Amino acid sequence: MPQPKGSKGRVTIIEIADAAGVSKSTVSLVLTGRGSVKPETRQQVLQVMDRLGYVYNRGAANLRNAQSRIVGLVLNDLSNPFFAEFAIGVEKVLQMAGYVAFMANTAESVVRQEQVMRMMREHGAGGIILCPALDTRPEHLDWVRVADTALLVAIRRLPGVNVSHVVPENLAGASRVTRHLVNLGHERIAFLGGMHSMVVRQERHGGFLAAMEAAGRAVDPALNLESMPTRDGGFGAMSAVLSLADRPTAVVCYNDVVAIGAMLAAARHGLVVGRDIAVVGFDDTSEARHVSPALTTVAVDPVGLGERAAALLLKQINDPAIEPESFIGPANLVIRESCGAYQRALAAAG
Repeated sequence: MPQPKGSKGRVTIIEIADAAGVSKSTVSLVLTGRGSVKPETRQQVLQVMDRLGYVYNRGAANLRNAQSRIVGLVLNDLSNPFFAEFAIGVEKVLQMAGYVAFMANTAESVVRQEQVMRMMREHGAGGIILCPALDTRPEHLDWVRVADTALLVAIRRLPGVNVSHVVPENLAGASRVTRHLVNLGHERIAFLGGMHSMVVRQERHGGFLAAMEAAGRAVDPALNLESMPTRDGGFGAMSAVLSLADRPTAVVCYNDVVAIGAMLAAARHGLVVGRDIAVVGFDDTSEARHVSPALTTVAVDPVGLGERAAALLLKQINDPAIEPESFIGPANLVIRESCGAYQRALAAAG
């Protein structure tokens, strides 16, 4: 049922009705989704609700006392093992603090993202940890801040949004893994995966470019291919660069999932990863350690990032006046077989 106006001065449906110039019953119909309301009237009521920061609490009768013990966890791609590990870290801290996580997967849909975030607020979530979907813009989160909801953005930084952030050290990590390939003697190196609109892609590609420039290596635009950050995306991008007459000898991938797709494409083309071509990833998921050959990558500790995200959000819930904080997690190079370092070492020793 709708929230009544109480001691905390919460907005009532009567105030919504007055501001929108409609009846109380019309507001109720918009909230419940029952009955017939003209689309333009519905939109007018929803805009007033956003402006006044009104939140419809469907479980007010039985969740009012538990409101502060619920946290929303909104993930952009749960099929990526990285986000599963991140969620483990979040839930570990929340459970220790006596909180319950409501988790949702948006599958990179901004529309789905808004739906699940509104639903979480309606059901009493006192805060939300958001791993933003592709193409999320600052204005998409305006209603959350108006509704006075604790919000933390994780993994994908959103410039222009004044909330706490927890992200990995993308630029430095990509620079480290690229320097490693340069030191192994590679000159023609590709960067595959991620979409240009993604801040993470911009940062990781920026680290790649910085390392190539510092080493005096030329960067061929034909070897810079975007793709969705998925296994299929990596497979397609790798297939494209391998079809070039002058193909790369090494590939830096946006993340481990893209890298594993790239390794599958290399095998399809009859190449042995780690011998005929070097492939490296980013994230160091558990899958990276178990593929064959094992993937050289950048470790960012997704579980630890999840723990830090949960801790910062709980801090904000407990003290709403606290200033937003940013945490940049370290990114460390992990050398395994896929880059060919061991093959080169053995050849040098022989």
